[in-house]
Amino acid sequence: QVQLVESGGGLVQAGGSLRLSCAATSGETFRSYAMGWFRQAPGKEREFVASITWSEHNTYYADSVKGRFTCSVDNAKNTLYLQMNSLKPEDTAVYYCAAEPYGSRWPLPSHVHEFDYWGQGTQVTVSS
Repeated sequence: QVQLVESGGGLVQAGGSLRLSCAATSGETFRSYAMGWFRQAPGKEREFVASITWSEHNTYYADSVKGRFTCSVDNAKNTLYLQMNSLKPEDTAVYYCAAEPYGSRWPLPSHVHEFDYWGQGTQVTVSS
């Protein structure tokens, strides 16, 4: 069983930065996993933000965040990160991390149904 716990959300002004963390625990290795970040704004569907392979660190981003957000993994700490720069009010959402056991492939998984495990989410609010 995989457990994912997000942290790092908060309130920030437009143009500011935040770094989200996702601590991952499992009884097995994450070697073949892909990890992802998704977000869900009120009244909207959950949408893809970024994904990364656990071992190779290959990444894939949604067009809306490309060049502003950076997804990374610290294998020693079993932690996934999402560095968010140049934040905009439209980035306001609950952010979720997710894990897919056989995601080390191309193209990387980027759809909700492709991920088996989810964290509880962390709120990010960007004020204008």
